[in-house]
Amino acid sequence: MNQYETVIVLTPLLSDEAAKEAMAKFVGIITDSGAEIIQEDSWGLRKLAYPIEKKTNGFFNLTEYKADGELIGKLELQLKRDERVLRFLTVRLDKHAIAYNEKKRSGAFNKKPKEVAA
Repeated sequence: MNQYETVIVLTPLLSDEAAKEAMAKFVGIITDSGAEIIQEDSWGLRKLAYPIEKKTNGFFNLTEYKADGELIGKLELQLKRDERVLRFLTVRLDKHAIAYNEKKRSGAFNKKPKEVAA
């Protein structure tokens, strides 16, 4: 099993409930195939770097999971078919990215630097 990370950008025309429902559908596809969800992070409505289909905002969601490679093809086919999805990107994580994500989840990067006495 490899570890993957998928970022999905949904259309801004959806309500918050509809966006959560759409993401639940895709997470369901991942879990139904026997994959293990490691982290799911909803970034909410964000401004896009450039317009996509004349839209300047989108609902962003990041999901990190362990799965077989066969799942990726099935998931991406469903993402392509769904009209609520503006863009998506799936990346297989290497050992360095996995270590970085584990440190990020544990809060290692949230520590404030020590103040220097003047």
